[in-house]
Amino acid sequence: MNVLYAAAECAPFFKTGGLGDVAGALPKELAKKGTKMSVVLPYFTKMPEAFKIQCEDLTDFYVAVGWRQQYCGIKRFVMNDLTYYFIENSYYFDRENLYGYDDDGERFAFFSSAIVEMLEKINYIPDLIHINDFHTAMIPFLLKEKYQWIEAYQTINTVLTIHNIEFQGIYSRELLPDYFGIALDNYSAAYFREDLNYLKMGILYADRVNTVSPSYSEEIKTPDFGFGLDAILRTEQDKLSGIINGIDYDMNNPETDQSIPVNFSINELSGKKKNKQVLQEKMGLPIREDVPLIGVVSRLTVQKGFPLMLEELAKLLEKDVQLVLLGTGDPGIENSFNHFSQQYETKFKANITFDVDLAQLIYAGSDLFLMPSATEPCGLSQMIAMRYGTLPIVHEIGGLKDTVTPFNPVTKEGTGFGFSEFSSYYLLYSTNMAIDLYFKEPKTWEHLMKTAMTQDFSWEKSSQLYLHLYQELVRL
Repeated sequence: MNVLYAAAECAPFFKTGGLGDVAGALPKELAKKGTKMSVVLPYFTKMPEAFKIQCEDLTDFYVAVGWRQQYCGIKRFVMNDLTYYFIENSYYFDRENLYGYDDDGERFAFFSSAIVEMLEKINYIPDLIHINDFHTAMIPFLLKEKYQWIEAYQTINTVLTIHNIEFQGIYSRELLPDYFGIALDNYSAAYFREDLNYLKMGILYADRVNTVSPSYSEEIKTPDFGFGLDAILRTEQDKLSGIINGIDYDMNNPETDQSIPVNFSINELSGKKKNKQVLQEKMGLPIREDVPLIGVVSRLTVQKGFPLMLEELAKLLEKDVQLVLLGTGDPGIENSFNHFSQQYETKFKANITFDVDLAQLIYAGSDLFLMPSATEPCGLSQMIAMRYGTLPIVHEIGGLKDTVTPFNPVTKEGTGFGFSEFSSYYLLYSTNMAIDLYFKEPKTWEHLMKTAMTQDFSWEKSSQLYLHLYQELVRL
């Protein structure tokens, strides 16, 4: 089976978040299972020079973006049994950032059209194209409506993965003919509240739609979480499913991780205590083994639930506890955390920055990991934390619900702590439960740590589910 994986970002070339991690890991795992995988990406000029110099020029041609004729170069790079194709156009992709520009609609219209036209130009017709988020969501529509006359394209199946339904690619309705050269009147389904909606088109035209956790696939069919597309998803629910993301088990391994001071394992946890000590020392907190240390690594936004945390932070810091936070985001939230950090300097340290090594130390050295997200399609941090024996405290939503088993006081089982009602009261209640257990039941605590560390969040497991999804389609 030949599969082309289309995404706007991919580690290790360039990434901004979870999509880049998935695009970097999933194709590699599928290739290990015998699938002939290729990946197609924009040729962002911010890509490290070490990769640029290894790219070979395959061909070039011009792509119609409405009335515009835009240059398109195709570059190829082979690494780890994967072929990467890069779509080159300096006008669209020679930018400081990957996204966030007024012409993003035009940029990704070009990218989608260029991918479709590339297939014939390089004589590569995959059995299936796996597209991701709104950046490539117009590809199924283009295959079935604009390029349907190309016989070789008629057998290509498509899978759309929604990583976060909040970002849909919504633009003025007049841009359908302006960007794609397609008449307005023929495709009323393209519109959402009078605007052109790339993600909606992907949902309607893709052969299968999946999201990054089973719970999220159910949540986005409701008005509370569908961001206006819930009715469409309910209509198309027969082709909708959810597959939880995995994490990189080579990178996130407490036994071999070179970024943490001391390695440790499920059978030898003393190293975790030493990492906690290093973390306390690095953050300027009192070095105490007997106090629960709560870690936070996140974007500091409303969606991540931090207003909820701020409501109860003073009450939390009145307890015998330590808290370290790493991240950037909303300036108001950043300022609030800085204020608390100054007020409770022996208990709470906020690092308003991005530091990969410090993040790994927080995962490895904390006792608890706080994720109060209002919504969370999948989430990776809670899985990484558990891998390092750090018990998550989560709002039971989306991927957090699917990956964390809340502690049961009766059975003494679980892999973390959870609260189902999104309120500051229940966030504090769950955190207090965790703190009390830490002090009163050390044997139970160690049991929970070891249970969390044995959970399988590898891409090997998740990739098998994707392979089944592909096979179902290609057999049709």
